[in-house]
Amino acid sequence: MRRPASALLVLGLAGSPAGCAGEPDAPGEVRAQAGSQDVTARPTQFCLDGDRQRYEVTPPIVEVSPDTTISLTVPGSVAERGWQVQVFDEQLQQVLGEVDVPEGTETFTEINSSDVVPPAFYLVVIEDKGGDCGEWTGAWPVGFLRAGG
Repeated sequence: MRRPASALLVLGLAGSPAGCAGEPDAPGEVRAQAGSQDVTARPTQFCLDGDRQRYEVTPPIVEVSPDTTISLTVPGSVAERGWQVQVFDEQLQQVLGEVDVPEGTETFTEINSSDVVPPAFYLVVIEDKGGDCGEWTGAWPVGFLRAGG
């Protein structure tokens, strides 16, 4: 089920983690674009050749204006398996909502910087569960800081 980005404010869902690919030789990066900002994010965890991997990374932080479209682009293998976006607070502690992305989508542009109430938040791309690692998930966090908040 797909939830519209505008529902991020009211859902407050603590969705379960989703999957791992296991097919690629290395985890790909997720590209986040908002206005003139264009960054890539490395995963914090990933399924690599059937092994659960954790990575020490610092998520990129993107400064955005209010009412700016946020574009997220995933590697082809992630698009094939499926993915969603989980919205977290500024500490990456509390899930504020989630948005399912249509199957096979590589670039998703239906989230707006004003969809989330707190001015500082994270969008975390979560690969759908399954594959060689079962419930283990690939996860790519990107931080956002909205001006005027």
